[in-house]
Amino acid sequence: MTTKLTTGALGGERIRAAHLRGRITTAEHAASLIAPGSNIGMSGFTGSGHPKAVPLALADIINARHAAGEAFKVNIWSGASTAPELDGALAKADAIDVRLPYQSDPAARQRINSGAINYIDMHLSHVAQHAWFGFFGKLHYAVIEVTGIREDGSLIPSTAVGNNKTWLDVADKVILEVNHAQDLRLEGMHDIYYGTAIPPQRKPIPMTAPHDRIGQPHLRCDPGKIIAIVETNLPDRHTEFAAPDATSRAIAGHMLEFLAHEVKLGRLPDNLLPLQSGVGNVANAVMAELENSKLHNLTAYTEVLQDGMLRLLKSGHLLSASASAISLSEEALADFLADMDFYRQRIILRPQEISNHPEVVRRLGLIAMNSMIEADIYGNVNSTHINGTSIMNGIGGSGDFARNAYLNFFMTPSTAKAGSISCIVPMVSHVDHTEHDVQVIVTEHGLADLRGLSPKQRAAIIIRNCAHPKFRPALQDYFARALRTSPGKHTPHLMDEAFSFMGDWQAQHAPVPLRRPDAA
Repeated sequence: MTTKLTTGALGGERIRAAHLRGRITTAEHAASLIAPGSNIGMSGFTGSGHPKAVPLALADIINARHAAGEAFKVNIWSGASTAPELDGALAKADAIDVRLPYQSDPAARQRINSGAINYIDMHLSHVAQHAWFGFFGKLHYAVIEVTGIREDGSLIPSTAVGNNKTWLDVADKVILEVNHAQDLRLEGMHDIYYGTAIPPQRKPIPMTAPHDRIGQPHLRCDPGKIIAIVETNLPDRHTEFAAPDATSRAIAGHMLEFLAHEVKLGRLPDNLLPLQSGVGNVANAVMAELENSKLHNLTAYTEVLQDGMLRLLKSGHLLSASASAISLSEEALADFLADMDFYRQRIILRPQEISNHPEVVRRLGLIAMNSMIEADIYGNVNSTHINGTSIMNGIGGSGDFARNAYLNFFMTPSTAKAGSISCIVPMVSHVDHTEHDVQVIVTEHGLADLRGLSPKQRAAIIIRNCAHPKFRPALQDYFARALRTSPGKHTPHLMDEAFSFMGDWQAQHAPVPLRRPDAA
């Protein structure tokens, strides 16, 4: 798929810096400037604000070079997940050698799990600083989408900031995509903070409330770095969400009941604390239940603003929302554009090194809500891998928020694969969040508050409150035998059986296995 867009097609009116208009070119020419083996910063976040035309053109070039028997791969650094025009196209072209820090593309996932792509799954708060520290090597190119270029050469960000600020700062060369599909009224919604530094020069980040503005509305870029400007007119990926079902509503109900109890006990204020919500249907169901609650004057400090938070803003339950990106369904996007002036007063978009910064997360005292693949009876959480070896997407920002939040929830339906697999297991096959970082586990069957509990106490409450009833006997059997025969009694495990005995047990007692399958 080749995208050919020239200034003649789009007019160049969004490139108001006269000294940069001579660099307008086609996506094909811009992509041809990228050398094999390059490290490329292509930011964006959750299918929003990513470059679209240049990655497609680069995939075409690499396909042609491969057909001619030439080796050509590049290394892609992003903000978070992108979309088919970027990860998908380059993965299908066998163009990616190294990918970091997060992805969700099916084609990329297949190549990662086959060993063809070297994937570095990272906490999102680490990425920018590791780039500044030089831990990844030199960033040769930044390919960045913007909404427009102002007269002074500063850049109007688009629907995602991600790591764009850092890529523009540290890259040797810059290619800009000026996307006419992005609404110019986005200007002023962003808050780009330039006060971060490398140790030992670091200073405190001057933010004490989620709606504080501490930076400037535009991105900066040394004009001497800009080697090409490509005009595009390509939409973001729309993220469609299923309507809340009985399972997701039950999970949300348990969480809201718990939060109300915390308010009653005086551990939370009446308007809670700033909310952080992960991506997905369950997270949106929680937002929907908040919309139907008696809670008002809420605030949000999160990575991605999705449909549920947009509705909370519109209903007045949510006063403000800070994020790094906006990722909406087609219907929600239409509402966002129709009422842009309303949302501009309530939404702030920041670089992810600020949206996910541990210092800020801890100071604001967030309530973090993130999904998981499975949890074990002691509270360890696997949010990335199927059967311990096959990655789904990545840890994303869940670790940034879980470890530093005032209160964190990990939520999942109690079963997967139409009820055939338990999401509560004796021992997780991969650990992303240790028991030390997990406070509350929630399924549709109940909630386990793990704060102040020892491992054995956690096991009892997780099995009783969170496991599906048909899987509780297997988990209770495992836990009872571990209590009797484990050499250590602090965290009792049958190490030889933790992953293998379930098949033997279920053959005699249960119709289905407890362990998750090899594929999602």
